[in-house]
Amino acid sequence: MGTFKIEGGKSLKGEITPQGAKNEALQILCAVLLTPEKVTIKNIPDIIDVNKLITLLGNLGVKIRKIGHGAYTFQADEVNVGYLETEAFKKEGGSLRGSIMIVGPLLARFGKGYIPKPGGDKIGRRRLDTHFEGFINLGAKFRYVREEHFYGVETKSRLKGTYMLLDEASVTGTANIVMAAVLAEGTTTIYNAACEPYLQQLCKMLNAMGAKISGVGSNMLHIEGVESLKGCEHHILPDMIEIGSWIGLAAMTRSEITIKNVSWENLGQIPAVFAKLGITIERKNDDIFIPAHTEGYQIKTDIDGSILTIADAPWPGFTPDLLSIILVVATQAKGEVLIHQKMFESRLFFVDKLIDMGAKIILCDPHRAIVIGHNFQSQLKATTMTSPDIRAGISLLIAALSAKGSSTIQNIEQIDRGYERIDERLREIGANIVRV
Repeated sequence: MGTFKIEGGKSLKGEITPQGAKNEALQILCAVLLTPEKVTIKNIPDIIDVNKLITLLGNLGVKIRKIGHGAYTFQADEVNVGYLETEAFKKEGGSLRGSIMIVGPLLARFGKGYIPKPGGDKIGRRRLDTHFEGFINLGAKFRYVREEHFYGVETKSRLKGTYMLLDEASVTGTANIVMAAVLAEGTTTIYNAACEPYLQQLCKMLNAMGAKISGVGSNMLHIEGVESLKGCEHHILPDMIEIGSWIGLAAMTRSEITIKNVSWENLGQIPAVFAKLGITIERKNDDIFIPAHTEGYQIKTDIDGSILTIADAPWPGFTPDLLSIILVVATQAKGEVLIHQKMFESRLFFVDKLIDMGAKIILCDPHRAIVIGHNFQSQLKATTMTSPDIRAGISLLIAALSAKGSSTIQNIEQIDRGYERIDERLREIGANIVRV
């Protein structure tokens, strides 16, 4: 396993450009399976999870050509559906949670889609029911081999459009069902659909390929099925989670940083939530400028003076992927905040590492933590720690960059799963970080 060695306590300065969005890329890449024509995708992040999915597509027979940095063409005109039932696929697909989204396109186009129980972050139970209930509603038959944790859906005829009310506004579940429904016969209505910008991007791409999806951006999608889809060109949005990570880094290290080309209209509540922690965020065209917070930053209270609560919620609520960052940033704020992680029961379990570093955090239960900020009166202490998942990993890295002394972060492959060349990009703005 790789390791980062970090010399913290240093102020940074410069410009940083966010990578393409990981969560969008995983959806968009699966959509290339819906057409035999060539699809060009740009701004693909060079990260472990995305690269694993590209490899999986190649093993399925998709013709892949790299045409520039982050730019590829894909042509799924000779897909080997038989690969889905091989031992190699069971091992490969099980190592990547995003692989679940190949099922919808394969089911729609080839009448079958299989997936081993997907891997990914160890952040608690993540249901697949929404995906498969959606496929069943469209007319597919469900298969599950319990001994092998192997899931499948099949249909001998074209899927049939229908009305469905999702039991949860699952982003990947909505994406999977949408990709299945675009080639179904008739009209599909999906209520309680996820409406994150990345799901909107998928719908826009599918419409460019000839799909007929309306209601994009709302929680009710109407999909009129078509016989086939054509190729297209698509550009992936900047990663909002990485943008939030850089905001947190600038605040914690009291650094002057400009985040370039952030697609402000797709950031939702992210700037407002960081502002509640007292962080100054200036909009300059499509960039974010964070001044050096030399005097610190103060957490705001609710209108009635009670302690601020920051909680995650489905879009347009605050994304759960940034709660770990918010928690770390709050450790050096002036004031107190309650962090409520509603969606995953294990995502706050990294706080013991921050407590070891000197942070004042009370873990109330698996979902809630109270943070009492130091107001930079006491620096965090350097330590040795292990990255348990992507978002906790980047949070610990931010803590280490603000801490006094030399820190070590192990299992950095978790960070590499979601952040492209992060050590190189941090060094470009003055960070003292080395990959071992």
